[in-house]
Amino acid sequence: GELINLAKQCDLPVRTVERWFRRRRNAARPSLSKKFCEACWRFIFYIIAFFTGLAVLYDKPWLWDHRECWTGYPQQPLQPALFWYYLLELSFYCSLVFTLPFDVKRKDFKEQIIHHAATIFLISFSYCANYIRIGTLVMVIHDASDCFLEPTKIFNYMKWKKTCNCLFMIFSAVFLISRLVVYPYTVLYNTYYYSMEIFQPFFGYYFVNVLLMTLQLLHVFWSCLIIHMVYKFILQGTMEKDMRSDTDESDKDEETEKIKEKKNGITHFSSITSTNCIQRNGSQQPSNRIHLTNGHAKDR
Repeated sequence: GELINLAKQCDLPVRTVERWFRRRRNAARPSLSKKFCEACWRFIFYIIAFFTGLAVLYDKPWLWDHRECWTGYPQQPLQPALFWYYLLELSFYCSLVFTLPFDVKRKDFKEQIIHHAATIFLISFSYCANYIRIGTLVMVIHDASDCFLEPTKIFNYMKWKKTCNCLFMIFSAVFLISRLVVYPYTVLYNTYYYSMEIFQPFFGYYFVNVLLMTLQLLHVFWSCLIIHMVYKFILQGTMEKDMRSDTDESDKDEETEKIKEKKNGITHFSSITSTNCIQRNGSQQPSNRIHLTNGHAKDR
């Protein structure tokens, strides 16, 4: 109704007004260069964070024997390298929360907010409760798959489809193995069962396990999307664009508008053809004739 009134005031067709609003909204969408720069920045951080975690933990006993996470707990000294590694990860996720209004708004925006909040609470509380060893394992496992996600986005923006598809398949394998196999065994099972052999449960035990399970539920949600994309890729040879978490919400709005516009166009065309059929089958219209010089008549 508002569009019709506005079109009458401007003396323009309704379709023209709808097209103007769509173009105005698309002008405010994030550009491809902004998405590219954001993906490059995150790729640089995840690479630095992942290899920093490996450098810090490669000689630590709890990386290879997960029962060592509880040896001497809670009297476990905090080493300077672990402190700076914690500070690096916490500062990055805090920056993601602060820059949410300015970043590209993805279609899994709500899930990202829950993920960032659970991660910040987990890092902060694990530091306060001296769950440092468990916290380092969680951060290394998460950074492993993110190192392949961001370059996949980068090559997608560069229109290198083959490279993008190859990296996406590698990312899918790393994500599913690290989040659905390694994470539940080395972290969830470790904190839920092994810790009971060392000390009795307290508030921190329940709070940390709730946060870890929240992350695992998000892993299951994203894994379902990834498995669906891989299934479509194997069958069709192409990945569905709307299944990527990289797609922002304005892209979804534009796709729905295009679908509606096509439907409206088909409806308009069908109404025109139906009225023509009624005119032909009903009352016969007088045919316009043009008299030619040779005396013959031709229907126009």
